[in-house]
Amino acid sequence: MTAQIIDGKAYAAGLRERIAGHVARLRAENGITPGLAVVIVGHDPGSEIYVSQKAKQTVEVGMYSEKYELPETASEAEVLAVVERLNADPKIHGILVQLPVPKHIDPNKIILTISPDKDVDCFTPASVGKLQIGLPGPVSCTPLGCLMLLREYCGPLAGKHAVIVGRSNLVGKPMAQLLLRENCTVTIGHSRTTDLPSIVRQGDIVVAAVGRPLMIKGDWIKPGAAVIDVGINRVPAPDKGEGKTRVVGDVDYASALPVAGWITPVPGGVGPMTIACLLANTVTTASLINGLVPPKDLTP
Repeated sequence: MTAQIIDGKAYAAGLRERIAGHVARLRAENGITPGLAVVIVGHDPGSEIYVSQKAKQTVEVGMYSEKYELPETASEAEVLAVVERLNADPKIHGILVQLPVPKHIDPNKIILTISPDKDVDCFTPASVGKLQIGLPGPVSCTPLGCLMLLREYCGPLAGKHAVIVGRSNLVGKPMAQLLLRENCTVTIGHSRTTDLPSIVRQGDIVVAAVGRPLMIKGDWIKPGAAVIDVGINRVPAPDKGEGKTRVVGDVDYASALPVAGWITPVPGGVGPMTIACLLANTVTTASLINGLVPPKDLTP
């Protein structure tokens, strides 16, 4: 058996087409153009590339885009002032502050300053609470993308045992909540879990989000399981030349491929879904801010 490859890149392209249609309808029927503002502090090359992609794709689907680039030396007060200004700007329906920020800035203060109505990254306590109790609103971009891929490729998820490796606020915890909504039985494994491989082997669904390259081996995987690899890790690639690197996931893809039923590659799996779901969340917040029902195909 060889796993079916879950093509996140192709699904994300289709999702962006649907988003563009919703944006056009919002503009035509309600005079609303969803607006997304991204704030970046400092000059981390990886973050700069990621933010540029976000801005580019925002414009491509017909949304309004703003990007604020602050120097590494910007004070916490200056960053907070930008966020407060965006909170009050009616053209902006989604605010994202790119993390990490420089060490002299408290990221929690930034997150707590973002208006919950415009929190498209879903980090504020209000957003976390809505997910916990099932109120309408956007959910964290990467877990939402994982859920969309699972639904598309694996069909109904009710009754399946989902094992999530990783307990971060960004992926592990919200992923667990989303899969509970789908009526899965959910187990979270982490660095203190006793005999983690035996826990992972129980999973009909395995979501790997631990940030350790190639950690989850093929013999950890239940035959036929759906494997969603959230990891993005750079490792040395001596075959490409001295100092060169390649990107790998948290799953040992080569050994898992013959065992799993479905699997996401890295790159090309979950990664493309994150930005697409950020755009989807901006449509959701633009709808809610204006008293409209968000499109059902963009929300869990």
